Amino acid sequence: MPRDTIEARKRRWREILSGERRGHLFIIPYDSEAPARPLPWPYLKQERIEYAWAAYCRQLERATWLRDDFVPHLNVYTGTEIFAEAFGCRIHRPGNEMPIPYPIITRASQVAHLPTPEVSQSSLAMLFDIGDELRRRAGAHAVMKIVDLQSPMDIAALIWDKTEFFAAMIEAPEAVKELSAKVGALLAAFLDEWFQRCGQDFVAHYPDYYMPTGVTISEDEIGGVNPAMFAEFFAPELAELSARYGGLGVHCCADAVHQWENLRNLPALRVLNLVQPAERLRNAYPYFARDTVQFHSWSGDGPPWEWPGQHPTGSRVVMQLGAGSKDEALMLSNRMWQACGRE
Repeated sequence: MPRDTIEARKRRWREILSGERRGHLFIIPYDSEAPARPLPWPYLKQERIEYAWAAYCRQLERATWLRDDFVPHLNVYTGTEIFAEAFGCRIHRPGNEMPIPYPIITRASQVAHLPTPEVSQSSLAMLFDIGDELRRRAGAHAVMKIVDLQSPMDIAALIWDKTEFFAAMIEAPEAVKELSAKVGALLAAFLDEWFQRCGQDFVAHYPDYYMPTGVTISEDEIGGVNPAMFAEFFAPELAELSARYGGLGVHCCADAVHQWENLRNLPALRVLNLVQPAERLRNAYPYFARDTVQFHSWSGDGPPWEWPGQHPTGSRVVMQLGAGSKDEALMLSNRMWQACGRE
């Protein structure tokens, strides 16, 4: 497909993310030919490469006939276990489920003895092997989807037995911060290498939005702490990531209304994705309307082309639509194009 089609999509994302333009974007991830995706297991490395390459080719083909804001991308595809595994956590890989890390820290006294791994000598190195091969096939202009990232505190909660971890935030806060700092150092080393090899722009780990710069993370443990603990443990590392990489995208599926003010105050928050019931998201849209792009799990009531009119004036919303056929995808694209004020 012509590169200028993809560049036009990127330009719309840049304008919306920067606040240069107010308005809405929409994505129709229609893919009728997708086979079963291989699980992200190390011995399925080649299968993961071939699956990702075929998916990218289908995305490019779809972009030739479907007008939306989806940016085709190469997907290394991982679970949430990758950084815990690098620290030495044993990984359970059940038959048809995503990998699950077992914690290796149960006491605060163990943290000081936990070494911080080097990326090239850890299990993370294979992810670059996959990414390098996909980029070799597609060319340096291709956009990569970043791997599944959690915040340092969320990763620490995988490494440290979670019931003990939350208690330690009160009883041994310095040990919690020490572990989080070690995770943050590994995360920064990985991301520095990733952006050097894969380019500064990327598609988020979840959901599929384009970022010209920055980093995107999942922040799910904040539902279990109060706002003061967010400010002490979570906010500093998020601010550091945002400053280091030029902005932040946050996914949160926790019950965390009590943290909305803290989220809204994050520096350079570019995109917020909340996965919550519709009644809660009805309140989120006006609350965050002036501060960031919103890409939530619910976008409106009724036909999708009526959704843009349901969002606050001046807001910036990304809407994802489902389509059961090519004809339906084309119909939705045409209706949404008009509803978003492009014709």
